[in-house]
Amino acid sequence: MHQKLGRVLLAAGHRVRLATHEKFRKFVRENGLEFFSLVRNPADLMSFIYAAGDLIKHRHVITDILTSAWHACTVEDDETGKPFTAEAIIANPPSFGHIHCAHKLQIPLHIIFTIPWSPTTAFPHPFFTVDYSKASVEKVNMLSYSAVEMFAWSNMRDIVNEFRNETLGLPSLHHHYTRQATYMMIDERVPYTYFWSPSFVPKPNDWASHINVSGFFFLDHDTTTDTKIPDGLIKFLDPNNHYRNESLSPVIYIGFGSITGHDSDRILYIVLEALEKTGYRAVLSGLAKDNDKLLKNVFKIDNISHDWLFQHVSAVCHHGGAGTTAAGLRADKPTIIVPFFVDQFFRSNAIEKNGAGPRALPGKNLTSDDLAKAFKFVHQPKVRAAAERIRDAILKENGCEEALRIFHIHLPISRMRSDLESTYTACYRLDEFHLQISRHVAQVLVISGRIKAT
Repeated sequence: MHQKLGRVLLAAGHRVRLATHEKFRKFVRENGLEFFSLVRNPADLMSFIYAAGDLIKHRHVITDILTSAWHACTVEDDETGKPFTAEAIIANPPSFGHIHCAHKLQIPLHIIFTIPWSPTTAFPHPFFTVDYSKASVEKVNMLSYSAVEMFAWSNMRDIVNEFRNETLGLPSLHHHYTRQATYMMIDERVPYTYFWSPSFVPKPNDWASHINVSGFFFLDHDTTTDTKIPDGLIKFLDPNNHYRNESLSPVIYIGFGSITGHDSDRILYIVLEALEKTGYRAVLSGLAKDNDKLLKNVFKIDNISHDWLFQHVSAVCHHGGAGTTAAGLRADKPTIIVPFFVDQFFRSNAIEKNGAGPRALPGKNLTSDDLAKAFKFVHQPKVRAAAERIRDAILKENGCEEALRIFHIHLPISRMRSDLESTYTACYRLDEFHLQISRHVAQVLVISGRIKAT
């Protein structure tokens, strides 16, 4: 999804470096974007911060992640050697180093994400376990965001200040002024763009103009992959088979990808039992190993394009990942979400609220009876109609183009221009002269001996 935004930015004339995990290097380069390999997974940072007892023993990992964020903004290309200095940062909240790197470089920051990170009364922070018994829903929802930020700051303030001091040469954020750190993004009105459809989760009324909902990001569909669909799957999904044999039931897509640590064998058993109870057929992605014995009404697949596959199923059942949820809704499929992690609960709640699927079926408490009821629920006409309403809205949106428009609107252009030649973007500060200059201007001044290269 970020690759798609990168391509849109590139087409608009920006130089784009995508900092992500090493396994995506080839994919990113093939799409014409520059690549920087992050040393760790920022998702690990979230788990260390919010999991009790994990932070101290993983202190070095957090330091590595923050340092890697800085290098992503300033280190030359590791393949071409081409120099790089970021002139704007687009990041997601879990990368954490973003605001500090932006402060050091004095460049704009724009946050994009798939789950809410901006305070609102409309819904709680996805990382917060809500208890509405002590206060109103609106108050609890609003306070949940500051609670999450304060918890994170209390766990990593020493590490962040060490990073600011030793790596960036910035002053510490004072320990006694928790608000300075936890409300920094709010006080500076850092723009946020959430890439889900406003028809799925509308923008809350209490979000200001610098917080926006763009619409889902979708990768371009590679039609060449459609020629690689197994013949057995095509036959299994062929609607003509249903007309010849009226006993054939609709096909549900069931995909959980990797759910390491959540007892995939147990989940597989529950899925098969629910299918047996209801008689529905299924295309199964993930969960099953090659030597697992499956039902005759189950077709196991590996990596098949959702764009193609979802056209041929009656409903989808998955763990609630951002991309899979969006693909299912764009294909007008009623959706069952079996969430395991916090962001997935946010999407499952939205599915239920829209009437496009049942309530969440948490993976740790999943039973075959509940799943069987959900299979039947999503085949009701009213549920299909709800999914179609969302589909119709999504097809009128272009999330990436809207995100690009929002990004440009919030760029502080006047602050970004070189003082001595406004055609260029400033990337250096001459504190002695109170000037900001571009790379081109800096080269001229160095050659003429007016300033030193260092």
